[in-house]
Amino acid sequence: MFEINTTAFQPSFFILTGLRGLLDARLWLGPLLSLMYITTVAGNCIVIHLVRTERSLQEPQYHFLSMLAGADIILSISTLLSVLKVFILGLYEIAFDSCLTQLFFIHTSSSMGSGILLAMAFDRFVAISHPLQYTTILTNSRVTKMGLAALLRGVALMTPLPILLKRLPFCKGQTLSYSYCLHPNVMKLACGQVKINILYGLVLVIFSFGIDFLLIALSYALIFQAVLSIASREGQMKALNTCLSHIFIVFIYYGPLLAITVMHRISRRSSPLAHAILGNIYLFMPPMLNPIVYSLKTKQIRAALRKSFKIQQA
Repeated sequence: MFEINTTAFQPSFFILTGLRGLLDARLWLGPLLSLMYITTVAGNCIVIHLVRTERSLQEPQYHFLSMLAGADIILSISTLLSVLKVFILGLYEIAFDSCLTQLFFIHTSSSMGSGILLAMAFDRFVAISHPLQYTTILTNSRVTKMGLAALLRGVALMTPLPILLKRLPFCKGQTLSYSYCLHPNVMKLACGQVKINILYGLVLVIFSFGIDFLLIALSYALIFQAVLSIASREGQMKALNTCLSHIFIVFIYYGPLLAITVMHRISRRSSPLAHAILGNIYLFMPPMLNPIVYSLKTKQIRAALRKSFKIQQA
């Protein structure tokens, strides 16, 4: 469909990809993705609104949840135009600088989300292991600093990505694997000295997502140890129940991320369609499911939703 240029050059645009092999996908994917975007943005905005206005939600775990909702909104908005252009309008080109800007916001919001998930794991550890000191350990000031640290870490780690890509010539075509831009995907089209990009990408995976996941796993090992020390079976189940939403979100967040990372390492043996499907799961599922899962599993949020709905009806 598009010719591949084998001469080194600085592209003015890249070519985005929908679902290869599914020519009629736009007929049903466009409306579906539009609905998913609306659900994602509306759901996360509702979470932020409830946490800000409801007195019963003025606790550290809900402040962290509103921060996660903010990161999900940034992720969704950063991909909105390019994804809907591909699947609704059939427009596949994205300007080079727009692509670099987009991948910066995607990776930054993903890193921020990972950091907030780690903070939420620490919150659950303190709540279960040190319940009497919970409010003195996780003060509003510390919660704000932890959220700010997650944001600043994401910005600091991801700022070099577009700079490193900007210096490279490209000689392996202009067609990307997804309907949005990711650093590994853009880097595969470059030629010349890409070792720095590869090494820095590996550093990002290890020192951002890798360390976060290990610390989350350590937090839950300590949580389970604390739960086992609770005398009653009922107390154990009650303590574990407070963690179920977070555990589910961790799996739907890191599962697609791990799969897409492995897919880039074995791209020659994986189909383009599998690339595209995993890429869209990675992009859409966690931000959309986060507010839904917490609304279904958290009694306080359900009560706040009912209260807000009744006030609007009155």
